[in-house]
Amino acid sequence: MKPQVVVFGGGCFWCVEAVFRELDGVLAVESGYSNGWVKNPTYRQVCEGDTGHAEVVRIEFDADRISLRDLLAAFFATHDPTTPNRQGNDVGPQYRSGIYWTDPEQERIARDFIAELAREKVFDAPIVTEVAALDNYSKAEDYHDRYFERNPRQGYCLVVIAPKLAKFRKQFAERLVKKA
Repeated sequence: MKPQVVVFGGGCFWCVEAVFRELDGVLAVESGYSNGWVKNPTYRQVCEGDTGHAEVVRIEFDADRISLRDLLAAFFATHDPTTPNRQGNDVGPQYRSGIYWTDPEQERIARDFIAELAREKVFDAPIVTEVAALDNYSKAEDYHDRYFERNPRQGYCLVVIAPKLAKFRKQFAERLVKKA
């Protein structure tokens, strides 16, 4: 089967990238910017919050090994989809929760998944995750690649990413890449 691609925005892309790199069946994860109006924005422009872009990760996955539903379960377990334009102390439209699909079937699966979460009252507030076709995507600057892996002692990594990753590893232990 040909690899599939889906794009998630769940706050700072350093956090989201660190989580999805660990899942078995994920072939590649790339930090980037999507669904804004400026062509090829810079990190600084996106951080200023006036390009319309979300910080996102582009996830290439093998659907024979991991389903989109499994990816969605990890996505919703590792960020707060009820806070518009905010994840913790990261505030602005670039930190919005978003699922940016690359084919209409992904849109259907994502909307159905969100409806299930709402019916089951998984969250105490309404889910505000944007579900839209992927638009105007560009890769982030190279220094964002594997940011947590390369900077584990950096303050943000220690305080925000490391605890999130530890919780994720416990919750999704059976889905992680097996290390030799």
